[in-house]
Amino acid sequence: MRGRGRTVWWWRVRRPAGPATRAAVVTAVLCAVAALPGGTAAGVQDGTYAFAPGALAVSGTGSMSDAARLEPGRTYRSSLPRNGRLYYRLDLPATATAYVPVTAVPPARTTVTATDGIRVSVRDAHGSTCSYASARFGAGLSPRPVTALGRREPGGTQCQEAGTYYVLVERVETGGAAGSGAAGSGTASQGTEGQGTEGQGTAGSGSGSGSAQGWDLEIAPVTEPRLARAGSTSAPGTWDSASPEPLPGTARRRSGGAGFALARPLGQGVWRTGMTPGQTLFYKVPVDWGRRLNAVAELGPSAQGRGYVGGALNLSLYNPVRGLVDDASPGYTGTGKPAALGPLPPVEYTNRYTVLSAQSAVRFAGDYYLVVHLSEQLARTFGTGPFTVTLRVRVDGQAHGGPSYAGRPVPGGVFTVTDEDREAAVTGSTGGGGTAMKALAVGGIGGGTALLLVLGGWTVAARRAQTRASAQKPTA
Repeated sequence: MRGRGRTVWWWRVRRPAGPATRAAVVTAVLCAVAALPGGTAAGVQDGTYAFAPGALAVSGTGSMSDAARLEPGRTYRSSLPRNGRLYYRLDLPATATAYVPVTAVPPARTTVTATDGIRVSVRDAHGSTCSYASARFGAGLSPRPVTALGRREPGGTQCQEAGTYYVLVERVETGGAAGSGAAGSGTASQGTEGQGTEGQGTAGSGSGSGSAQGWDLEIAPVTEPRLARAGSTSAPGTWDSASPEPLPGTARRRSGGAGFALARPLGQGVWRTGMTPGQTLFYKVPVDWGRRLNAVAELGPSAQGRGYVGGALNLSLYNPVRGLVDDASPGYTGTGKPAALGPLPPVEYTNRYTVLSAQSAVRFAGDYYLVVHLSEQLARTFGTGPFTVTLRVRVDGQAHGGPSYAGRPVPGGVFTVTDEDREAAVTGSTGGGGTAMKALAVGGIGGGTALLLVLGGWTVAARRAQTRASAQKPTA
C-alpha cells in the first residue's frame, strides 16, 4: 500500500490457539519440564523413578529443632543416607487429618534383603509418636520404589493440638533396625501399611556395597478437612467379600508411567504391557464413592530358563494419598502365577473406622494407584525379557455423592473423580489440559514456575516466528 513518504506494513493477526494447540503446548512443556531436575521422561525406558515435575528440593535434618518445613499440596525431593534419621516439619490445624507419604527410591542394582526398607513416623512437638509405618522390599530381593505413609488423625488421645508436628524418615537395615536406633516410644497408633508378607522368610545375602548409597525420597503431604457435620463413627455393615472372578477379554496394550505423578490412567478392562527385570510401572484408576476396585496381574510364560524366583512379580495398590491398600508377590517358575489383590469393600468415608488396614485404606474417592514391579532376580534365571504382564482391572458398584467437608483438601481435588478422569481412564491419555496440569500441580510452585518460564519462552519464540512469516513486503 502506498503512502506519502512513508513505508506501510501489513500484519496478519493470528487467532488464539485452540484446545488442540494448547494441549500440544502443554505436552511439549511437560517434556521440557521432565528434563529438569525432579523429573525424567526416560524413566519408563531406563527403569529409573520419575519424580514429580518441579518437585522442590528439601534437606532433612538430624534433629527436630532445625527441621525443614513441608507444606501440604506440594511435592518434595530429598535424600536419605545409610543409617540416616531425617526430620521434616509440618504446621497443622487441630481438626485436619494429615497424610505424609514418603517414597524411597534406591539406586538400581543395589543389593537388598527382604527386610530392608524405610520407616516413617509422625510426632508431636513433645516427641510422642502419632503413627508409624514401614515399607520393605520383600521376597523379590529387588530394589524398587517403596512407600510408607505417616499420618496424624484428630479424635484420639494424642496429637490433637494445632501446631508443629514432625515427620521422621528412617532407613530400615537388615535385621529390622531402623537408622541408628528404634523408631521411638509412645505410639498412638501403629501403621500397618508395610509391604506384603508372602515369601518374606527368604532374607537374601545381606546388603552389598550399593546399599551404602543414599536413597532418593519423594514426599507428598496431603491434608483432609473435617466433615461439615459429625456422622457415624462405625464401620460400614456387611459387603460381598467373595473374591471376584478375574475379568475376561482380549488384552489391549497400555504402557505405564515411571512414578506416582506420571502414572498412566487406567480403567476397567484387560491390559497388557512389556516389562524388563527391575522395572516398575505406575497406573492410576479413578474410583468414585460407592465403587470398588479389584485387580490381578499375570506374568506371561518364559521361553528360556528353568528354576524358581521368589516374589518375581509384585502388584501393589495405593490409595489417593499413596497409602498401601494391599499387595501380592507370587513366585515364578516360568509358567506364571497371578498376583491377585484381596477383595475390597466399596469406597466409603466410614471405612476408616474398621480395624482391618486394607479396608480402612479405601476411605476416600480419587485416583488409586496400581504399581507393578518385576524383580531383578528374574534376569539371572529367565533372561532379560521383555516379559509380558497382563492386568485385569474390575471397577464395579454404584457411585454416589461423597461427604461434605468443612473446607477443602490440600491439594484440591485429590478426593474427587471428574468426567475428564473417567475419559482418560478409557483412552489412556496423559496429554491435554487437565491430566497434564495435574501432573505439574503436584510439584507445587516450583513446577508452576518452571512451566511458566518454559511456556513463556515458547510463546514468545512462536509469536516472533509467526510475525516474521506473516509480515508482507514493504511498499513505497
